[in-house]
Order: sequence, then structure tokens, then C-alpha cells
Amino acid sequence: MISNRTPLACLVGVVLLAVASAGCWWAWAAWDTTYQVDPVTGTTSGPYAGWQIAGCVLSLIVVTAVAGARLPVWVVVPTVTVAFTAAWAATASTDTTGLWAVGAVMVACGTFLGAAFVAGCAVPVRWARARLEA
Repeated sequence: MISNRTPLACLVGVVLLAVASAGCWWAWAAWDTTYQVDPVTGTTSGPYAGWQIAGCVLSLIVVTAVAGARLPVWVVVPTVTVAFTAAWAATASTDTTGLWAVGAVMVACGTFLGAAFVAGCAVPVRWARARLEA
């Protein structure tokens, strides 16, 4: 059961979770599409820097933990996974190699596993809140 909240409040919570999950990708990495070339070695890297991915992952952890403390895991995990993967795929699908689909599967699997772990860790917080509200 989600909670004793109204269905509209629950729906709003799910929509906000989806927007926040996709927003993690858009805020940290979607805007960076340029590759960096080392002038000495000629090695190409990117388009994302390590700090961008770290910020994106940490933000997604916070979003998932907060949602996991308020909504059931079975709602949080697919919402975070689908929203984040869709945001990632929207920018990656412009890849001319065609490998973006493989990347999308890997992003979806990683996001699913991470969201399940984080949301699962937040369940005791939800239980404690329910006891306080009762």
C-alpha cells in the first residue's frame, strides 16, 4: 500500500519522482556533448567528465532515497529506472554508431539495481514514519 494519502497525492509524488530522476541526467550531463582531445597524446575522452557522472549519481541517490522513504519500492524502482533511462536515451540516440541502444540497456540495468538498493535501504525510514503518524 502506498499510504493513507489520496490517489492524487500519490500520482503527484510519482510524477515529481519521474521529473526529478530525469532532471538528474539533464542537469549534470545532457548538456555536454563535446569530446576532449589531449593535445600531447591525441587521446579522445568524454563527452562527460568524472565530476559530472559523480554529481549525477549522487543526485539520483538522494532523489531515490527520499522517494523510497515516502513511496513503496515497487513504485520507486521502475519510475526512477524508466525516467532516467529515457532521459539518457533522448540524448544518446543521436549517436551515429548505433551503440546507444546497448548503452541504454546498460543504463537501465544499472539504474534498476541501484534504485532497488537505495529504495530498499529507505524502507525502514518509511516504516518509522508510519509508526510516528499512527
